[in-house]
Amino acid sequence: MTFTTDEKTKKSVEQFRKFDVDTQLALLWFGYLDIKEQLIPANQTSAQETAAALYDQIKALPEEQQLQAQRDIASCANTDVSRAYKALSSSAKIDVWLRIAQGMEEGSLIQVPSSYQLPSETKEFVDTIQTLDFEQRIDFTRSAVFEMGVQS
Repeated sequence: MTFTTDEKTKKSVEQFRKFDVDTQLALLWFGYLDIKEQLIPANQTSAQETAAALYDQIKALPEEQQLQAQRDIASCANTDVSRAYKALSSSAKIDVWLRIAQGMEEGSLIQVPSSYQLPSETKEFVDTIQTLDFEQRIDFTRSAVFEMGVQS
């Protein structure tokens, strides 16, 4: 499912899904950094509560398991965390990733190493994303994270 009718954004989602899981996670992180000042959380209370519960579960894990939980969600692995994520509403799913990014930024979740560089094959993708307006970026992110979680 995608939340966009914009052809450029749809193609970006398709391209995003072709990257390996770690690259997808890094792209979500760098995408957050790029638009974080514009973000205004406005999800329904129920979405925030369910997102917070899953985020807290991930945050309580040792660092390497925090990363593995994110990988499991992004790769649609059949794990408890991935199943819990799949059951969330689309608003709660994007809220989970927002919380993960904020947790990484404040240091309460495992962080992307400061020396990390995106693979060169992501340059065209990143250039395309940077031409999207704020709403298109939100639609892209919502679409990209919606399909994550264990597949039924």
